[in-house]
Amino acid sequence: MLRLLLPLVAMCSCVKRTPEGQSPDIVVIARRVHTNDPKLPFATALVVRGDRIGYVGDEAGARAFAGSHAVVDRFPDATIVPGLADAHGHLASLGRAVSILSLDGMTGPADVTARIASAPPAAFQGDWLLGRGWDQNDWTEKAFPTRALLDAAKPSTPVFFTRVDGHAAWVNGAALQLAGITRATRDPAGGRILRDAQGEPTGVLIDNAIDLVTAKLPEPSQAERERRLKNALELCAKLGLTVVHDAGMDQLTFQLLQRWDLGGLLPIRVYAMADGQSPGWEEFVGRGVFKGGNLELRAVKLLADGALGSRGAALHAPYADEPTSHGLLLLTPEELTARAKAFDERGFQVAVHAIGDRANTLVIDALSALDRQHRHRVEHAQVLRADDVQRMAQAGLVASMQPTHATSDMPWAEARLGKDRLPLAYAWRAMLDAKVPLAFGSDFPVEHPNPLWGLYAARTRQDQQAQPEGGWTPGQKLTGAEALSAFTEGAAFASFAEARRGRLSPGFDADFVVLPTDPVDGEPKSLLDAKVVMTVVRGVDVYRAQP
Repeated sequence: MLRLLLPLVAMCSCVKRTPEGQSPDIVVIARRVHTNDPKLPFATALVVRGDRIGYVGDEAGARAFAGSHAVVDRFPDATIVPGLADAHGHLASLGRAVSILSLDGMTGPADVTARIASAPPAAFQGDWLLGRGWDQNDWTEKAFPTRALLDAAKPSTPVFFTRVDGHAAWVNGAALQLAGITRATRDPAGGRILRDAQGEPTGVLIDNAIDLVTAKLPEPSQAERERRLKNALELCAKLGLTVVHDAGMDQLTFQLLQRWDLGGLLPIRVYAMADGQSPGWEEFVGRGVFKGGNLELRAVKLLADGALGSRGAALHAPYADEPTSHGLLLLTPEELTARAKAFDERGFQVAVHAIGDRANTLVIDALSALDRQHRHRVEHAQVLRADDVQRMAQAGLVASMQPTHATSDMPWAEARLGKDRLPLAYAWRAMLDAKVPLAFGSDFPVEHPNPLWGLYAARTRQDQQAQPEGGWTPGQKLTGAEALSAFTEGAAFASFAEARRGRLSPGFDADFVVLPTDPVDGEPKSLLDAKVVMTVVRGVDVYRAQP
């Protein structure tokens, strides 16, 4: 692994040579190895030969297989698992999120004044102040904010603050003025401009209405793009992610990753889904699929609806806490069907964001008519009707879900949905019982990218304070083995890699993670504070914790 992109530590196999000039085998010994292989579920040692797994078993067998020139890496108190995947994340957004102003943890909109005063230079893009992470559901008063506080703090500097889910934005008057948004501006299709009693824009924009402002936002410089993306990749490796499915990649990010990959500088694997709704998507997708070293593009991402927290998720029945609203469709059913069919005919896997039960019904309708060999995916699949779970199974669709969405949303989800829709909300157990392939991720930066937190949430359905007791709608919990499988085997299947990744077996890619705790049989709470010991991709440790 070349080390021009990230300050990564290469395994000693990169520098030592046998007398024949070949890299020596590496024997890795641990307290336990979870293989995901039903023929040998548990082991205590494995051998890395080049970029593949050569042997899995015990220490004596590993040493005999590797021979006298082998390098030995010993972790007597650790557990090894197959490389962890995030089946739904956003690398460019993660890099941006860790650079701009953080609005996480605010107790109310008034907290923003102090945050703005301490905004670092990196939070500005051109002369615009950028921030992300606000969530009115966490505030003492649950109402959406207004532009008044932003106008007072920054009367002439345009301010653009995205909600935690990315499906709403809070802006000031300067930003509205630059975007030409007035009381006379109509809501765009698939979007809402929130207004006060007099019809004036309040400063909150929902879903497609955000585009009115982002069209005026200055583009980041190439140096900013590279720095942000580098930070995102470095963080993913540190957290034990060996592969990320990037859900909706823009052309510039793909071109940058492609350049790094061709130069051998991409530390983790990236399974890219082209953004199928942004301007220029026809040109992007028209180039066809791409497979490099650690970068692959063979999927296209679409969005059917918005998010539950901003009441943009499309529901069959009205919102329990806003009876006049059913949410938003970001594509008409006709547009969704036509676009999905076009991508399918070009050989692409189609992955569609669907949160609300109506959106899921429409997405299943559209994807069920396509070539099932392309393993089309429903991203999030958060709220479903019982018959739609069965229809997903019958159509061979993949459920790409995020465990920490449930534990973040549970304090207010019932208020949005009412009790009747809760049984099949964030319903991982129902998916597995119906034989729907399940792939887990985080949707970072909406949620934290730490996959260990996702494993905890999947096993407990509790927040990090172990609440509620027994778990929220506990019938949907998974076992430790099922949760690990969704973050490994399930994600591999969702990206057509099940014959190479997701297990630790001879011949499989040497992608694995060394953890200080056992994510399957250990105490779930131990996952919250655990720090990854080592992350290995292609037999190279792209992250190793300092002693």
